[in-house]
Amino acid sequence: MKWLFRLLVLPPLALVLFNVYVYGSIISYRAVAPHQTAFMRMRMAQLADTRPEVRLDYRWTAYPHISVNLKKALIASEDANFAGHEGFDWNGIKNAMRRNEKSGKVRAGGSTISQQLAKNLFLNEKRSYWRKAEEAAITAMLEATTDKDRIFELYLNVIEWDYGVYGAQAAAQRFFHTDAARLSKAQAAQLAARVPAPLRYADNPSDPRLRSKTNIILRRMGSAALPE
Repeated sequence: MKWLFRLLVLPPLALVLFNVYVYGSIISYRAVAPHQTAFMRMRMAQLADTRPEVRLDYRWTAYPHISVNLKKALIASEDANFAGHEGFDWNGIKNAMRRNEKSGKVRAGGSTISQQLAKNLFLNEKRSYWRKAEEAAITAMLEATTDKDRIFELYLNVIEWDYGVYGAQAAAQRFFHTDAARLSKAQAAQLAARVPAPLRYADNPSDPRLRSKTNIILRRMGSAALPE
């Protein structure tokens, strides 16, 4: 009977307890900056074996002290409808599902900024439909409890930009030796272009895709709508 109890009761109980923890954390993050995120801990554990010299550079910066240029660049690059949706881009999800069906693997996710934040705060980089379901549940909790400015502020502060480099201030210092508040349009577009594959671009800074995407973002920034 013990094995039956473990099989039927423990997994659902663990899921409930995890989501209670997540909900409590989200409520606290409305006023308090995360000390670290689950993604940071996972990545730094990986780097402890492969790049032990890397140190965590994560510097919280308040929303008003982050350049509008960077905010617009990330909206243009990652989630053009962020200001208007409730956490999910249904057209993007449909397109991602079609691409996944063709490839036979979970490759694309159609993730919004809110979904990316949910993953960074509480999950890991593994791709599966189960993890996407949990990501969706966390995204719904974020959107139900937290205003858009705060979601965006959290996102801007926890994005990975290089080995050990997280958040707008650390990235601005790492790449341009300036503060996040002073990023120009061109600098902001360059940073936003790195977000989908920061470590690949860290290893290949001359990758032509980086320049191409930077130029696309620059063209789109003028129409990027920030949350009000």
